[in-house]
Amino acid sequence: MREDGGGRTDVRLSREEIRRYGRHLILPEVGLEGQAKLKASSVLLVGAGGLGSPLALYLAAAGIGRLGIVDFDVVDESNLQRQVLHSTPYVGRPKLVSAKDRIHAINPHVDVELFSMRLDSGNALDVLRDFDVVADGTDNFPTRYLVNDACVLLHKPNVYGSIFRFEGQVSVFSAPGGPCYRCLYADPPPPGLVPSCAEGGVLGVLPGIVGTIQAAEAIKIILGIGEPLIGRLLLIDALTMKTRELRLRRNPSCRVCGDHPEITRLIDYEAFCGITPAAGDEGPDAVTVTDVKSRLDRGEDIFLLDVREPQEYGIANLGGHLIPLNDLPRRVHELDSSREIVVYCHSGVRSGQAVQFLKTLGFRKVKNLTGGIDAWAEEIDPAMARY
Repeated sequence: MREDGGGRTDVRLSREEIRRYGRHLILPEVGLEGQAKLKASSVLLVGAGGLGSPLALYLAAAGIGRLGIVDFDVVDESNLQRQVLHSTPYVGRPKLVSAKDRIHAINPHVDVELFSMRLDSGNALDVLRDFDVVADGTDNFPTRYLVNDACVLLHKPNVYGSIFRFEGQVSVFSAPGGPCYRCLYADPPPPGLVPSCAEGGVLGVLPGIVGTIQAAEAIKIILGIGEPLIGRLLLIDALTMKTRELRLRRNPSCRVCGDHPEITRLIDYEAFCGITPAAGDEGPDAVTVTDVKSRLDRGEDIFLLDVREPQEYGIANLGGHLIPLNDLPRRVHELDSSREIVVYCHSGVRSGQAVQFLKTLGFRKVKNLTGGIDAWAEEIDPAMARY
């Protein structure tokens, strides 16, 4: 822990805090001195969602003196299956409000600093600068690369975690002598290739497993104990409850942390990841739910193609022809290229991929339903189940 990160080294524990942290204090690796380090430290949580929830809860309970949280979202019912920082009465309210109330209910001694914003190249360095440790709980590639690069430029340890379906990853990047995220993933995957949790799903307890490990890594870094996951990537499969560990090395040719870095300032990460504003929502291949509804009401001949999975179709559907995206190449013969085809999925990501694939096969009258069936439920049929 560095004094220039906003932490104080002259802190003392009150009698109430000694009672609160008693189980820490009797650990030789922590003790009074270590608990004072935790109280003097600061951790920034990027995201107050699935990973940010256990991070916030356990770091607050552990006695981290200052917790910063960056988030701009509101609590949705679909969050409550895994984002245990939030609860039903907070649905529709900002996650930051829910997070602060919950943290203070657990530990009123924690100073909570809120950043209601989307982290970007213009504000990231200013936000991260005054914290000792950064914990990345994001769910998208532009922000992951942004957090990584900002941590490297500021010499901040980046406690990384990611989750998808039943699998999770944890590591510590940007530590002295260790690799950064770019050493592992030099380039992002093509847009839409890796589905989000909203598209692919996630086991509700998985963020708790991964986020709690992240919290443990942050505490170890602050206390200077144990063996943090520096140069190691922990892979977790909750379905088989097996773990693997990959050894990582700093890449001397890394564009940001290498011997001769090319990236010395923050860049446009949306462009770097091939993402443009409102991707998939505009252009000649897109069609809105209101337009499709109007045309169907007029009796126009539109073929609806649903590229979701069967379990999603069972939750809600538009009566479209179901061909899951992964099955499309071997079942494309079921489609008539002479008809106008509107492809839809949950939010428009998978259907966008399907449209591009069909166009390469010569389909010309194929459109992507903007926002997918979720937009249909929100704008056209409020009685439809949303997930």
